[in-house]
Amino acid sequence: MRVVRGLLGLLGEVLITAGAFLLLFVAWQLWWTDVVSDTDAQAVVTTMENGSWVQPEQAQLGDAFAIVRIPRFGADYARPLYQGTTRDVLMRGLGHYSDTAEPGQIGNFSIAGHRTTHGKPFNQIAELKTGDVVLVETADTYFVYRVTAEEIVAPTQTSVIWPVPGKQHAKPSQALLTMTSCHPEFSSRERYVVHGVLDATYSRAEGVPDEVLKVVG
Repeated sequence: MRVVRGLLGLLGEVLITAGAFLLLFVAWQLWWTDVVSDTDAQAVVTTMENGSWVQPEQAQLGDAFAIVRIPRFGADYARPLYQGTTRDVLMRGLGHYSDTAEPGQIGNFSIAGHRTTHGKPFNQIAELKTGDVVLVETADTYFVYRVTAEEIVAPTQTSVIWPVPGKQHAKPSQALLTMTSCHPEFSSRERYVVHGVLDATYSRAEGVPDEVLKVVG
């Protein structure tokens, strides 16, 4: 009996230790990865704002070539957009589906981002409303997209990023935007998808009128 009690006590200590490590891992996932990614993102954005840009059409996997600003997410929201959607890329920020249109082009400019962990750049994606602005800033141009619709789909439903979403062989006639993230939060069971359309473009020299960036409602 004494041996059994000893074994049970040892097992209890092992489980407590394992639980502590699990809590630390969760804290690392939910907090520390945000700290690291946010710090890195701010440094990249600052570098780009200071004049170090890669042209979208010249961007290689992992290159930051644009800054995404979404007024609905706050006046200070600014995230670098990288070429590609690999795990390493999405750990740093937003990723551009490489086979989709470039910013401002006719077709479906599509981007992905985490909803939780690693800076969670699309944490508030479900709060976007029709008409909200998604501003994409490149070396020469500001592209103003406006939200038109949202949907929840299976992860396998890649038709949302086709040149004309949902229509495989259709020829695009508009410059569209699609943003994807996991749904619900803390799960990858589905994808939350937001669609938009290009509303206006402005040169970096002229800037974007203040009224364009106002959040309505």
